[in-house]
Amino acid sequence: MSTHTHVTIIGAGLGGLTLARVLHVHGIPSTVYEAEPSPTSRGQGGMLDIHESNGQAALAAAGLTDEFRAIILVGHEASRALTPQGSVLLEEEDDGTGGRPEVQRGELRQILLDSLPEGTVRWDHKVTGVRALGGGRHEVSFANGTTAATGLLVGADGAWSRVRPLLSDAKPVYTGTSFVETYLYEADTRHPEAARAVGAGGMFVLVPGKGIQGHREASGRLHAYVALRRPLEWFEALGFDDPESVKAGLLKEFEGWAPELTALITDGETDPVLRPLYTLPADHRWERVPGVTLIGDAAHLMIPSGEGANLAMFDGAELGRALAANPDDTEAALAAYERDVFPRSHEEAGQANIMNELMFGPDAPDRFLRLITGQDWES
Repeated sequence: MSTHTHVTIIGAGLGGLTLARVLHVHGIPSTVYEAEPSPTSRGQGGMLDIHESNGQAALAAAGLTDEFRAIILVGHEASRALTPQGSVLLEEEDDGTGGRPEVQRGELRQILLDSLPEGTVRWDHKVTGVRALGGGRHEVSFANGTTAATGLLVGADGAWSRVRPLLSDAKPVYTGTSFVETYLYEADTRHPEAARAVGAGGMFVLVPGKGIQGHREASGRLHAYVALRRPLEWFEALGFDDPESVKAGLLKEFEGWAPELTALITDGETDPVLRPLYTLPADHRWERVPGVTLIGDAAHLMIPSGEGANLAMFDGAELGRALAANPDDTEAALAAYERDVFPRSHEEAGQANIMNELMFGPDAPDRFLRLITGQDWES
């Protein structure tokens, strides 16, 4: 009878939790170590569109399709594109056939947490170091003074992974674009013009080098991202310790834009949060190192394209299935997983880079609109 190696997973994001769940479905034990002190210690971000080909496939492998369908926000696949003056360039309603239903990231994470045996996730375990012990074993050290030795280590710990250096010297590089994030609450009554501009789902206004994006979330909440191609020093000079200074600095960049759009900047009810966009090389890969691998952003950090969370979950599901299919040969399982993840992530990163250029490059938004409407965007 086969005895599965206990899997140590660093990071309780969507990828790490999906891996733990798929392992549990197949009777393989795992422990997830997470730096956050509790599941509710910080906000979990906004909306995610979960795709049939990867995110939904991962949730099916995890046996959580029904739970996923129960949290879908019906109607939120609607999208619209506006000009800076507020005129409508594109309007697409959610007719239920889009295949990319929207959910709240926090609710999706909670489904995964609830599906795991109690004690699987060890909170308040911030990794301070990882070292090889030989023979494919590794030791992980935590800020709380504890350590964990393991024969199978998975880095699901995001952009600044502490596990990645065991496999790769690659470090995230700033892309030249940052988002500034804010929220407007009870928008239909408190911010009706902005709410109408955003519509029922997602809205974007793009011009070369910048844009404003908004998304309607649950309870009438609007989640806004202001995008600008600027050096990090430019954003730091806005003074993020003074929210009003940040808003004023951003507003200057959107002078002449319709007030219902700039309201997504000026009327934000949370302090603006800077989200610099970093990437790893599109062709990032590593040589097989016994006893360790990476999933999600730790493996293939790319510019936002709607695929990041989906790919992380798919990575987790595929790695879990590979381990289940090779109960007596962990290295064969890791090699099989990596053989597939490298070309998949390379292709997706390339597509993400193209999409970013279409959204914020010199021809924005024309070529991007042609792309999403199925026209020949290269013409």
